[in-house]
Amino acid sequence: MTETTTRPRAKARPKADAVLAAAVEPARRELLEATKGEGVGEHVGFILEAERLGTHWFAATLPGYGGWSWAVTVTRAPRSKTATVCESQLLPGDGAILSPDWLPWAQRLAPGDVGPGDVTPKIDDDPNLVAGFEATGEEDVDAVALWELGLGRPRVLSAEGRDQAAQRWYDGAHGPTAEVAVKAPARCEGCGYFMPVTGALRSVFGICANEWSPSDGGVVSRDHGCGAHSEVDMADPEPEKVGTPILDDEVLESL
Repeated sequence: MTETTTRPRAKARPKADAVLAAAVEPARRELLEATKGEGVGEHVGFILEAERLGTHWFAATLPGYGGWSWAVTVTRAPRSKTATVCESQLLPGDGAILSPDWLPWAQRLAPGDVGPGDVTPKIDDDPNLVAGFEATGEEDVDAVALWELGLGRPRVLSAEGRDQAAQRWYDGAHGPTAEVAVKAPARCEGCGYFMPVTGALRSVFGICANEWSPSDGGVVSRDHGCGAHSEVDMADPEPEKVGTPILDDEVLESL
């Protein structure tokens, strides 16, 4: 028995269609009518899509649409010597300026976007939160979670959420690399206004309670700092010396 292998036949390319290829002016006419003559440039090509179906391309000259082209689809009936325009549309080409991929509103929100009266959507599977009764593996965090459960909080911060927050604060404006901290004469951990936070972050963060500090009321790292440190003083300025005035007693002023 001889086995034979049947290979799929390649799709035949449509034969050239002189009638459709020559229908440049009918395509242009319909396009000008549809666009009211706005943004239609020169004819830039023709593509035969299938048997008795082709597309004429025209350059788009609309402001802000660089790299776009007008596509006008034409067809004809069998044995007909006249082309018919089916539709026209504006399509992007290589290098065209395109709008970003659409994202739902909830995914477009960024930190700082929420203002008075705004409400953020609830994220049921938020990786930064866990159920208030779920153990995290750390005694102090679990103790807080069990206590908060009694107050009616359904979810508390997860270990992942806590670590992300800590890294964000440490790298931000209240961490050791902020300009005010780099130029500070001393660190927050030695300041009397530094209030250590409770829980797992106590060893790294506290709250600034100094109204003269730019960080007042905010979470600061222990190695943050500013010029309002409670234990730092500035040198008293030297009094400005004024030269002795010269008085001429022999000159009288007439009043």
